Amino acid sequence: MTNGPEAECVDCTDCFALPRPENTRIAFVKSSGGISETWHLPDCPHLAIMKISFAEGSRRVRQQGEWARGVFPAVHERLKQAVAAMPSGTESQPFADALTELVQAQADDTTGFVVLHRWVEILERHFPPELPDHHPPG
Repeated sequence: MTNGPEAECVDCTDCFALPRPENTRIAFVKSSGGISETWHLPDCPHLAIMKISFAEGSRRVRQQGEWARGVFPAVHERLKQAVAAMPSGTESQPFADALTELVQAQADDTTGFVVLHRWVEILERHFPPELPDHHPPG
C-alpha cells in the first residue's frame, strides 16, 4: 500500500543529491497534478538561494500585510464617504452599494479573504438574477 501519489524526481543541477536522511527534500504539487520532488545537499547553492528567496518573500508579505492593516480603515472610510456623496437612484448605485458591502465584509475580517459564497450572496442581492433563485440550502 502506498502513502500517496508517486513523486516525479527532478535532479538538482547544482548538487545532484540523492534521497538520504542528511539531505533536504523539496516537494510541491504541480499545477497539472502530481508531485515533483528534488533532493539537495546541505551546502547546495540552489537550496541556499531558495531559502533566501522564501525568507525574503515571507518578509515582504508580512510588511505588506502590516501596511494594509494600517491603511485599510482610512481607505474604507473614504469609500463610504464617496458612496454617500453620490446621488441616489443613478445607474451606478447598485455597483457602489455592492462594492461598499463587499469591502465591509472584508473589513469585518481582515485576517482572511471574503469567501466566494459570500461574494455571490452580496452580488446576487445587488444584481438579482433573472433566473430562479439558486441559493444553497441551509
